[in-house]
Formats: sequence, C-alpha cells, structure tokens
Amino acid sequence: MRPPWQLSTSQVTPEAVFWGRRRLLQGLMGASMVPLSACHQSPTAIKTAPNPQPLPLSAPRNPAFTSVDPSRPITNEILAAHYNNFYEFGRTKSIWQAAQALPSDPWQVEVSGLVKHPRTYDLDDLYKAFPLEERIYRFRCVEAWAMVVPWIGFPMRSLLTAVEPLPTAKFVRFTSFYDPKITLGPSWLFGEVPWPYREGLTIAEMANELAFFAVGIYGHRLPKQHGAPLRMVTPWKYGFKGAKSLVKIEFVDRQPATFWNTLVPEEYGFEANVNPSQPHPRWSQATERLIGPGEKFTWEQRPTLPYNGYGEYVASLYR
Repeated sequence: MRPPWQLSTSQVTPEAVFWGRRRLLQGLMGASMVPLSACHQSPTAIKTAPNPQPLPLSAPRNPAFTSVDPSRPITNEILAAHYNNFYEFGRTKSIWQAAQALPSDPWQVEVSGLVKHPRTYDLDDLYKAFPLEERIYRFRCVEAWAMVVPWIGFPMRSLLTAVEPLPTAKFVRFTSFYDPKITLGPSWLFGEVPWPYREGLTIAEMANELAFFAVGIYGHRLPKQHGAPLRMVTPWKYGFKGAKSLVKIEFVDRQPATFWNTLVPEEYGFEANVNPSQPHPRWSQATERLIGPGEKFTWEQRPTLPYNGYGEYVASLYR
C-alpha cells in the first residue's frame, strides 16, 4: 500500500499540459505556499495592526451549531481579521488593508435564473427578509490551516424558499464583486484569468442545513477582508468555495464554471469537500494547522476530519 501522499502514475500531469501551465503554476506555487511560511510571521505585526470598526450586529446563537469539538476554541478575532485570502486584492495573508477599497455601501444582490421569484435585494431587504442567527463553524482552508469562527447570517435554504427554484434548476452560481480598477488581483495572475470570482453548489448542497450566508462575524457586520457585506459559508468544504462579496446568485441547469476549478482544475475540484485521504498535488491534507487560540500567532497540528467534522450533516449528499 502506497502512503497517502504518493500519487499514482495515472495522476501524473501529461508533459504537454505541464509545459503549457508552467508559468501559471510557478505563480500559483508562490501564492499557495505563502501560508506555510506566513505561519511564522510576526505576532506583533498582527496584534498591533489597526482595523476599521464595523457596525455591531446582534443575533441569537443557534445552539445546534456551536463547535463540533469543544477542544477547539473560537479563533481570536485579531488573528481572524488579519489572516485572510481575498485574491481580488492580493496574494498575501495581509490583504486586509487593500480590501478596504471595496465599495460595500450601498450594495445589491441579484437573484435570478431558473426561479419563480427573481429579485434584487439590498442589505436592508436581506436583514428584514431572513432572520439572523449566530453559528460557530470550523473553517478549513485548502492550504491546510484552520480556524473556528462565529458567523452571523441566515441559512441558504431560506433564500431557496423565498425564490422557489424551478424543477430544471440543478446548480447555483455565485458571483463576487469585480471591478478591474478596484479589485486588481495578485501580480502573479497574468493572461486570461476567469474574473469575476465565481463559485457553485448543487441545489441539494445549497439546501443543506449547514449552508449559510454570512453578513456578520464576531458580533458585528462583516469587515471587508472577510467578504463584506455577504459571503458564502460551507463549512464542510475548503475555504475557497466560500465566495466573498456576492453580487449575483443564479440558478442554472448545468454545473457552472468556477474560478479555481477553471484556473487549475487538476488542483481544485468543483466539489472540494474536506478529505484527509485525498492530498493536494503539492501537500498532504491529512493534518491541519489550527490557528490560535490566543492573540499571538500560534498553531497546533491536528488531524483533518472528513467533511471537516460535519459528515453527519452532509455525507448523504455524496453517496
């Protein structure tokens, strides 16, 4: 039996494909491997960096969704606020300052496609239409680092009920804010890049009770680096599935093209469920680095759990 990190010959990229993607992958390697070294960045730099104060946002905590493991405390807000991926604003984990350029007020989200009741919501509409609640979810990045985060928002299934998808709707496409004058992207993204950032779910995944739209975090509205004012949260999947700053939600009949799956399909699948037995081509997923719990940037190696520990909720979707 070969070890889990060892790839079979059938998984080897053909030579022609390799050379055609070499320049892109060199850039991707530099970006994707950032967290492996960034875990040792100065804790002082994270602690003392100022952060714009978002508006308070209160919601009752849903007791059904606290933590799957009491030994994993909520990640300190200072760390969560300053250790982010948001490729529209750069490739490092310190993009929070650049992300403040995001124009988040006013904001509208268009819900369209194969639905009975298409509608465009502004933020007040969302707050009035869908009762907010707080859920504590584990967050697992494909780069093998993890956090525990208290999101405020509403279940995705509430939106499904409101717009009533047609029987022909099989998938949902989520589109993030994009303006080439504002969302400049990281310097290594050159040539044809599939902006805007898009993600997708099946209707069944969106209807699952775990699937969540977040409008807040840590008791206040989402800061811009977290994907203000509206982002996807699917805790059983890798973090790149959580598209930020949503402007459009479309119900479609075919699997939509998504950003990373289009850019590097051999590394980032459409489904992207957390799976310790399926390594990334360049690193193992068998363990994760749990960030926190204090204000200093520390991490603890933990075993990765299938579906990020949420198998009882979602495993039946994939039988």
